[in-house]
Amino acid sequence: MAVTHVRGPAVCGRLTALALFASGGRAFACPSCFGQAQGPLIDAARLGIWLLLALTLCLQGAFAAFFLYLRRRAASCVDQPPDEQWSRLCREGDRTGRSA
Repeated sequence: MAVTHVRGPAVCGRLTALALFASGGRAFACPSCFGQAQGPLIDAARLGIWLLLALTLCLQGAFAAFFLYLRRRAASCVDQPPDEQWSRLCREGDRTGRSA
C-alpha cells in the first residue's frame, strides 16, 4: 500500500507567500508611516525607539559590570586554597544571618 503525503499546508503556505510578495511594498507600510513624514505620531515613535535603545544599552552595561565583578572576585580567590575560601564564605554568611 502506498503512503500519500498531504500537500495542502505546503501549497497554502506557498500561495500565501506569493500573494504577499505580489502585492507590492504598499501593503507593508502602515498608514501613518506611509502618509506623513512629520507629525506627533512619528515623533512619539522616534522617542520610543530611542528609549528602547537606551534601555538595551543600560542592560548590556549592567551585564558587563556584573561579569567584571565576578572576574575580580575570582582573581582575588585564586591564591587561597578551597577550604579557606569555604570557611571565609561561611563566616560571611554567619555575620549576615544566613547560613551557607
